[in-house]
Amino acid sequence: MGINVALDGPSGAGKSTIAKKAAAALRFVYVDTGALYRSIAYYMISQGIAADDSEKVIGALPGIDVRLEYREGSQHVVVNGEDVSDKIRTPEISMGASKVSAIPEVRTFLFDLQRDIAAKNDIIMDGRDIGTVVLPKAQVKIFLTASAEERANRRFRELQEKGDPSTYEEVLADINQRDYNDTHRETAPLKKAEDAVEVDSTSLTLDEAVERVIAVIKEKTGTKGEPPAAGAKKERKPLLDFSGIEPVKRGKKLNPVRMFFYNILRYLVIGGFKIAYNLKFEGKENVPKDGSNIFASNHRGYVDPVFISLACRVPNTFMAKEELFHGKKFFVWIIKKFGAFPVERGKGDMQAINTSFEKLNSGRNLVIFPEGTRSKDGKVGRGKTGVALIAAVAQCPVIPVGINYEGEKLKFRKKVVIRFGKPISPEQLRITTPGPKELKLLRTTIMDSIVELVH
Repeated sequence: MGINVALDGPSGAGKSTIAKKAAAALRFVYVDTGALYRSIAYYMISQGIAADDSEKVIGALPGIDVRLEYREGSQHVVVNGEDVSDKIRTPEISMGASKVSAIPEVRTFLFDLQRDIAAKNDIIMDGRDIGTVVLPKAQVKIFLTASAEERANRRFRELQEKGDPSTYEEVLADINQRDYNDTHRETAPLKKAEDAVEVDSTSLTLDEAVERVIAVIKEKTGTKGEPPAAGAKKERKPLLDFSGIEPVKRGKKLNPVRMFFYNILRYLVIGGFKIAYNLKFEGKENVPKDGSNIFASNHRGYVDPVFISLACRVPNTFMAKEELFHGKKFFVWIIKKFGAFPVERGKGDMQAINTSFEKLNSGRNLVIFPEGTRSKDGKVGRGKTGVALIAAVAQCPVIPVGINYEGEKLKFRKKVVIRFGKPISPEQLRITTPGPKELKLLRTTIMDSIVELVH
């Protein structure tokens, strides 16, 4: 995990502008979460859906693909392939963003994207609840504020430059209304985190506010001196310590009595699943008959581990995001019985990695979903490097898997096709040193194999 800076504050406090300049000076990635909520509001309004109509907003979420793209150092917001970066900066969209952000399902919809970016980079992320909800463990938390009148003046000047006809009075009313909405909503209301440093920019120039924010970041992270010069190479972060982990010793046999009952249960579940779904397996000849293998699959839903396990004669174990283990007791009991163990995504969770090697050494298979989160439209997302790192160190065969069905949800008698690709051998997985470039190439090899199976 890189250095995470959470910059919260009310609308119009200058968070975006100040965060952008501070991020550029420190060579951090800037993440404008407000733009993400604005993009949701823009989509709803363009579809004729009221931003405060929770039921319709939630129903429309599956049809939205929101992405942050960085082009020549500038962030662009793309909604369903359309660059809406300029279209989302109007008072109407601003008010709509305040309303949709109060809907829990909208926040959940955007959480994975925000946290994924934060886990991979040194970032400054601004919003309303970054330090309290999105990144509660951020190393630096700043609450940026200013008087309502000063914030309205700044926003009014900004809109005038863009030719917007809004009056100062309208902008001030919008600011006051957003302040009320943001501080009184039930879900993640705007508030200063207990460990946040408050920066009041009312009487500060833009440059002074940027300098103050940078000073807080340096003080909190122990960084001294000037930021690196343009073009200077950033010091490479150390990789996870795998010095004490040996390649997996394959050939371990599981208890034959347990294996007998496991396979009886497996055939019973196969029968039940074939009744529930139009289930078909392809490439089963690629599934090893022994254990200590890694299955790398795309991720469609919670039933994915079961689908894969039905084709395996040896029990599987799999990583599951740590949040699932804080849910209902019966659900937690079920996923543990199916071999799940928790992993804190994006944090280099060595405990989870050690557990992976323990399971592989015990003769079980390991199932990994490199994307880290479920795909709603069936398209394979970008995989994490962790699968490449584990595969390279474990030196176990990696069997790519493609889980295929149309639509977002499974339904009775829905056609489901599980494809198993040819195993990627330990020889293909072997790398000289676990450096970033080699791991990315290995990840690409694994992900490309998965993509070929998804169609």
